[in-house]
Amino acid sequence: MSETILITGAAGQLGQRIIHHLLETEKVPAANIIAATRDPAKLADLAAKGVITRKADFDNTASLESAFKGVDRLLIISTDALAVPSQRLKQHKAAVDAAVKAGVKHIAYTSMPSPDKSLVTFAPDHLGTENAMKATDIPYTIFRNAWYMDNYLHGMPHNLQSGNWYTSSDGGKVANISREDCARAIAASLASGSDESATYTLTGAESLSADQIAAVLSDAVGRPLKAVSVTDEQLGQGIRGAGLPDFVADMLVSADANIRAGNFDLVTADYETLTGNKPQTLKGFFVAHKTALTA
Repeated sequence: MSETILITGAAGQLGQRIIHHLLETEKVPAANIIAATRDPAKLADLAAKGVITRKADFDNTASLESAFKGVDRLLIISTDALAVPSQRLKQHKAAVDAAVKAGVKHIAYTSMPSPDKSLVTFAPDHLGTENAMKATDIPYTIFRNAWYMDNYLHGMPHNLQSGNWYTSSDGGKVANISREDCARAIAASLASGSDESATYTLTGAESLSADQIAAVLSDAVGRPLKAVSVTDEQLGQGIRGAGLPDFVADMLVSADANIRAGNFDLVTADYETLTGNKPQTLKGFFVAHKTALTA
């Protein structure tokens, strides 16, 4: 496979792991991989391996067009511009426009499950980006990544200390997947050379409620944890009381509301289709991260 593959957000956690799997798992030559970010100095380790590095600033259209020149397959990793409404969608549309102008042959994007009906605050960004891609004549691949297992590493250590996990998901289920598994599947797809447009929803192998997740976590780390049902308003107040910004509180509350509505209760075989393997189990993830969870 001699295509050039460019990954935006290459200094981020997902971008780094995708490039790792392109190099180590898919055996894509380093010279065929382009890692792009706002500050290429952060990519020195990749450059030392022979990966091409380029500057790509989503708020600078000219830098995007320059970065995307000569690229066959482009992966747009959704940006972290969540604090300002509509900024992220504006950035993504600029990237899609730049890809068209640069003559990119295939565009890929990291989205979320069912963005057309999701209650999560940033769902319109994903849906708008998907639609912008589909409006071009360029073949595309959309990766709809389920809620990361990794997200539990932020709040669960505190929850385990108190023994209570406050949630407004109210029995709704979610099929979590690890960021690492998403990176593995995305790398496999990027390296496949497929010319077909496709949408993959990357989920774990089981969908679990908060009570079930709490039980799995408790068993994995040997500490008691109880899921305590609260309202959206109570959850939001608690998150704000912990000092998190309003947009983060709104996002987390909306995620629980989305779980409660059943919109994250979706299990697919897409990860196995792309990789030939089963995704990591939630218990396996918790066991692997026991030290961080119990710190």
